Amino acid sequence: MFQPRSIQSNTTLRDKIMSMDYVLLLSILLLGVISMFAMYSTDGGKFDYHTKSHILRFGIFFIMFLIISLFQIRFWYQTSTLLYLGFFILLLGVKYFGLTSSGSQRWLNFYFMNLQPSELMKIGLILFLAKYYHRISTQDVNRIKFLFLPIVALVAPVLLVVAQPDLGTSILIAFGGVTVSWLAGVRVKFFAYASILFVLLTPIAIAFLKPYQKSRILTFLNPERDPLGAGYQIIQSKIAIGSGGLFGKGFLNGSQSYLDYLPEKHTDFIFTLFSEEFGFFGSLFILLLYAVILSRIIRIGHMTRSNFGKLYCYGFGTAFFIYVVVNMMMVLGLLPIVGAPLPIMSYGGSSLLSIMLGLSIVMSCKIYNQEQISVY
Repeated sequence: MFQPRSIQSNTTLRDKIMSMDYVLLLSILLLGVISMFAMYSTDGGKFDYHTKSHILRFGIFFIMFLIISLFQIRFWYQTSTLLYLGFFILLLGVKYFGLTSSGSQRWLNFYFMNLQPSELMKIGLILFLAKYYHRISTQDVNRIKFLFLPIVALVAPVLLVVAQPDLGTSILIAFGGVTVSWLAGVRVKFFAYASILFVLLTPIAIAFLKPYQKSRILTFLNPERDPLGAGYQIIQSKIAIGSGGLFGKGFLNGSQSYLDYLPEKHTDFIFTLFSEEFGFFGSLFILLLYAVILSRIIRIGHMTRSNFGKLYCYGFGTAFFIYVVVNMMMVLGLLPIVGAPLPIMSYGGSSLLSIMLGLSIVMSCKIYNQEQISVY
């Protein structure tokens, strides 16, 4: 029977490259190329700012993905706590030195790019919790004293992101942390207690929502209440998707997006633009690509021998799935608009950096899938 080759630290570069998951790699590359054409369409068929910037970023981050993939999985295990703390410090920096845009303070200016640390925290929290649960025994997972640190590690960054305010990203960060905890064996009753507490605190939370956040919730329930204001974006999105039909209107022929009826089409609503131009079957192809990427992530998690690698791959894979589902449900009007970019497709350097970093760690798990990690 065929046995997967064990890749150790002393293997050659060629061995490591040959051990990559090329289905995953090519799926990421193909999705990236499609996103470039979609961005070209958002610029009105011109090689303009968004197109140039997206191509440059994807090129740089894809090369980064290839290089970082070669790092040993033990490296990510050893640095996970430092990465989490580093991303947390950046989040604190946003509170005091962050750039403000459209009423939200979410970015740090590093001259070469405006970085959104909350995007990196999505990966940092999954790494930190994967290491934490790798180090403790199965019997200790549900002991109260061993639940304290994961709760603090999850709640602290979520509260900082909520304060920016960025409700959508805070929910996605929390979901990644909850997923890893559940996969590690934390009992359902603790999640039930947390859910009850969440429901009890919801009225208080609503009182602290910004006016635009309340408006988004009301608009989700009834977009037609303000068709030219708060409901305009989601109404135009649904019109664009519906008008695409089975085969779409053709590349650069989308009326809703090309005539600027659709705001933010280069970021959260990139799937709307693509659906209008390429229709149901084009959208189905994008969904298929995401399904392939997700299946390869889960497969790599299954192949990986270390508990750390398994928890990371399963946690990141589940989070990746939620990112895609939330964005697509949002543009279809099935969820409130929460500012959730579509992985790889949407314009945005921080989001792309976070996703490519997360995928590179998955590829590290594939290359070093036979490597065991000591808890010490």
